[in-house]
Amino acid sequence: MQMLNASVTDKANFYQGLNPYDLIETYGSPLYVYNERILKEKCNQLKNLSTYKNFSVHFSAKANSNLALLQIIRGQGLCVDAMSPGEIYIEQKAGFTNDQIFFVCNNISAEEMQYAIDRDILLCVDSTAQLEQYGSLNPGGAVSIRINPGVGAGHHEKVVTAGKNTKFGILPEQIPSCKEILAKHQLRLVGINQHIGSLFMEPEAYLAGVNVLFDIARHFDNLEFIDCGGGFGINYQKQTTDNTLDLAALGDELTKMFEQFAATYNPKIKFKIEPGRFPVAECGVLLGTVHAVKYNADKKYIGTDIGFNALVRPVMYDAHHDIEVYRKGDQRSEKTEAVTVVGNICESGDILAKDRMLPEIFEGDMVGVLDAGAYGHVMSSNYNNRLRPAEVLIRENGECVLIRKRDTIEQLAENFISIE
Repeated sequence: MQMLNASVTDKANFYQGLNPYDLIETYGSPLYVYNERILKEKCNQLKNLSTYKNFSVHFSAKANSNLALLQIIRGQGLCVDAMSPGEIYIEQKAGFTNDQIFFVCNNISAEEMQYAIDRDILLCVDSTAQLEQYGSLNPGGAVSIRINPGVGAGHHEKVVTAGKNTKFGILPEQIPSCKEILAKHQLRLVGINQHIGSLFMEPEAYLAGVNVLFDIARHFDNLEFIDCGGGFGINYQKQTTDNTLDLAALGDELTKMFEQFAATYNPKIKFKIEPGRFPVAECGVLLGTVHAVKYNADKKYIGTDIGFNALVRPVMYDAHHDIEVYRKGDQRSEKTEAVTVVGNICESGDILAKDRMLPEIFEGDMVGVLDAGAYGHVMSSNYNNRLRPAEVLIRENGECVLIRKRDTIEQLAENFISIE
């Protein structure tokens, strides 16, 4: 088998000797493939980010909530965030204890709040209205609040989660109102949280947000923790750049900030981070098959079975994913050319990569969409009544195991109710 422009997976030894074609033949196309060793390496990088003694890492399960991956992440010593009762449920199934789960909620119902309260899971609310609702449900309880520090960052406007143009967080000027609600319901504020956005590669905005959060923390007595949020970025263009987030420098700076704040507030205060996609993004590749090669006018299209029902990031966020090409036979690619790689959804916007320089691609080739471990399968759908892909895991010993079954066509109708 030929592995074209596959320097990224070769360097990482991603497939560990397994043949992508064999994987597709066994589990179907398209197919999400994860590497356990890479996932563990990323978890350990984060766990060792700071030498501050009361430091912990909370994985944001919204990036990837596959049960098996959550079990690995728990085994590496990370805690976990939840955004819904459904995420709480699957996290408990993965073995996380209630005190390891942090429910960072947004505009949730009283019923959803009660779900967490009944399980003694700490909530983080992000509006005075939600704080009032929580106080009515659980007077005298412990709670945390999400602060909008006024600083945002991210690769696209849809992932910037702080600053002026976002729905998230309590503004600093609303702190007096928060204190009134806390007193009214005798709530105990145990922590504050921020999240400025997703996929930052330079730490300045993040550190600025942490500084603002520390200033706000001094408005409250007896906080048990400060959650600095995250959104740590990864390089999605490894084939052409070597730009990476300098974790060592970021960790050193955070440790200094933690120690300085703790020295003047409470030497036992805990600090948390929410690194977002960082643990899982690079451990996943989405495999797909090329079924058509065609020209429209002067543009060459590579038609694959990876529609945006399987990977929506390029359509939703204009996101870039590097693409590798795999070939079963010995036919040679005589050139590198600009092509537009598309999926099988009946939408003109169903584009994986636009005007991308790739080796000449033929029908029957496979493509590997890199760094698909975060916000990939978890955002997939049955649009066009397409089947969501299976997910498999390459274990550290090289064994490949199924960790989520591919949808069946019968499942498409199982929740419908016929009127005939």
